[in-house]
Amino acid sequence: MEPAQWLADYRDRLERAAHGARQAQESLREAGATARSPRGEVTVSVTATGALDGVSLTPMARRLEAEALAELIVATAREAQRQAASRTTEVMAGYLGDNAALTQITRHVPAEVVR
Repeated sequence: MEPAQWLADYRDRLERAAHGARQAQESLREAGATARSPRGEVTVSVTATGALDGVSLTPMARRLEAEALAELIVATAREAQRQAASRTTEVMAGYLGDNAALTQITRHVPAEVVR
C-alpha cells in the first residue's frame, strides 16, 4: 500500500472513531434516570454515573414516618441508579462492543444490569 493511501485510511479510521466517541458522549448525557416510588410519594433523578440529581416529595410523603420515608428515598434512588447503569452499559456496549474495556467499565455495576 502506498504511504499516501495508508495515511488516508488511517485518517478515516480516526475520524470514524472520533465520530463514534461524540455519539457515545451525547448518549451518555441522556443516560440518567428518574424513578418514582410505587405509590408516588418520592421521585429521584440520577445522572448517568448514578450521582443524585434531584429528589422530590409529594404531600403523601408527609404521612410517612421519618425512617420509612428515608428507606423509601434510598430504595427509589437505587432503582434510578439501576436504570442509569443499565442505560450506560447499553451505550458503552454499542460503542465499545463486548471486550475488556467494557468489562472494566461495568465491573462495579450490579450483575443483573450487565447483559
